[in-house]
Amino acid sequence: MCGIVGYVGRRNSLPILIDGLKRLEYRGYDSAGIAFQNGSGIEVYKTKGKIRDLQKILPHPAPDAMVGLGHTRWATHGVPSSRNAHPHGTNGIVVVHNGIIENYRNLRSHLIEEGFEFYSDTDTEVIPQMISRYLRRNLSMLDAIRETVAQLRGTFAIGIMSEALPNTLFSIRRGSPLVIGIGDGEYFFASDVSALLPYTRKFIFMEDGQICTIGRDGIELRYLDSPEPTPVETQAVEIDWTPSMAEKEGYDHFMLKEIHEQPRAMMDTIREWTDDPEKILDELGLSVKRTIGLNRLQVVACGTSYHAALVGKYMIEDIARISVDVEIASEYRYKRPIIEHDTLFISITQSGETADTLAAQREARKRGAWTLTICNVVGSTSSREADSVLYTRAGPEIGVASTKAFTCQIGALCLLAIALGIRMGRLTPGEANTLRSQLLKVPAFMEKTIRTNSAIEELARTLIYAKAFLYLGRGINYPIALEGALKLKEISYIPAEGYPAGEMKHGPIALIEEGLPVVVIAPVDNLFEKTLSNIEEVKARGGRVIAVTDEPELLRGKVDDVITVPSAHFSLSPIINVIPLQLLAYHVGILRGCDVDQPRNLAKSVTVE
Repeated sequence: MCGIVGYVGRRNSLPILIDGLKRLEYRGYDSAGIAFQNGSGIEVYKTKGKIRDLQKILPHPAPDAMVGLGHTRWATHGVPSSRNAHPHGTNGIVVVHNGIIENYRNLRSHLIEEGFEFYSDTDTEVIPQMISRYLRRNLSMLDAIRETVAQLRGTFAIGIMSEALPNTLFSIRRGSPLVIGIGDGEYFFASDVSALLPYTRKFIFMEDGQICTIGRDGIELRYLDSPEPTPVETQAVEIDWTPSMAEKEGYDHFMLKEIHEQPRAMMDTIREWTDDPEKILDELGLSVKRTIGLNRLQVVACGTSYHAALVGKYMIEDIARISVDVEIASEYRYKRPIIEHDTLFISITQSGETADTLAAQREARKRGAWTLTICNVVGSTSSREADSVLYTRAGPEIGVASTKAFTCQIGALCLLAIALGIRMGRLTPGEANTLRSQLLKVPAFMEKTIRTNSAIEELARTLIYAKAFLYLGRGINYPIALEGALKLKEISYIPAEGYPAGEMKHGPIALIEEGLPVVVIAPVDNLFEKTLSNIEEVKARGGRVIAVTDEPELLRGKVDDVITVPSAHFSLSPIINVIPLQLLAYHVGILRGCDVDQPRNLAKSVTVE
């Protein structure tokens, strides 16, 4: 949810902190703040609203402050206000915090009884107060932090600055993502690598239970329960993302840029494996012995990743003939899952930090499952904790509503389906070669589909006053109906529902009324005739049918609007068919005056429950 940036070095920290916070705006926030060391103490500036509002209250010209912390907050405890904005501090200690302190009420009550005063409604404020208490007992700063964190329940990432240590910051991770950036004589930390890409490509992804002491001359990383530092260089990784990958590059919005990046992202994801898909299994540590007896896959995910998982279910069951169960991670984590010895567990998460998905992955691993994660972020928690990692190569996705990460997840699942199909002997060499060659054509098909952008914008102009939408799909394209409806809800705030077209008579048909937009995914496949019948049901009741199809002539006169896409192998058609729905949601949202990159009430990485 919230965003953190910290800097220690020999440059002015304020421009770096502001720039980093702007690169984290996609996470969603309602207030922002900065603290920096001015040479004689710590100054704090914070306000309700956006970073531009924070910039208005910062001192001009910017003071020479070479150590600082920045934060964007999404309210969880206490209303959005300047008083509740981060940083929070007392007695020369300043703290920024992502996550939730579950037992803060009890801690706060004890501190008040001891005479400590609180100035906000947040859970965060107990942290500097408790550190201050332990410092009064003559503990060192490091030990005071350790004693404090030991009493905190919940998941969090914390940044700390102290007047008593003028060139030092501390960062702590438990559950919420935090990365350390290593520069040339300067050091950073942030919630996400995208905040730091202009300054470094070398990162350490902090592990749960670690604390990092950051000074001008270096960093010291250790586990909170260990007196000995952890070697730093063994944990450092190079990220090959460029700063421009996290910038708009001339597009009006990140969402539109990321829709256009999908052909490149797809090719980057699949190119390494298409010559010999089966080698992906060996790379993942899935030996012949481990895979040949597979009878079941369990897949968990949230939101858009859940829809990718549903597409993957169709692919894997059809291509590899292995039974696949797909569950929403927030439900899976609270059940007693049945995991047998012939089960492979797969988690799908763009960030690798989604709290519910991580909890489900940990539960499966605890019960003895081999865990595979499909993830977009190298070094993320999910990738470190899983037995195997299949990386998508989408690059940083800044828009809150996922687009390129979604299609890359489907691409990765298709590779896995082909690999398992070959390994299990369910694909002939000819069938495997056909799928491989068709998959390699997908980026070009995506490029061609994106060229419908102008036509979809014109269509969107006629739909912006609709009160609701219905999305219909069959078979492998049913999840695309779900995803299309989700995108429209996220971006335009228009109520939308996705349904299997075959379920029309079992309830959704009651929604059809004159002029209701009904988006139908209608590729000419073995279910086309069935889909055509559903279209006729909608038209008979006055609905406005918008069809996405690869054979427009077969629908002329039967629908109101046609969006034409290239004809692809039926297993790969979802990757093509979702693009017009992404563009439709984007343009409807823009025309309605919505903030498509940062929709209300949403955050990119849902790192708390």
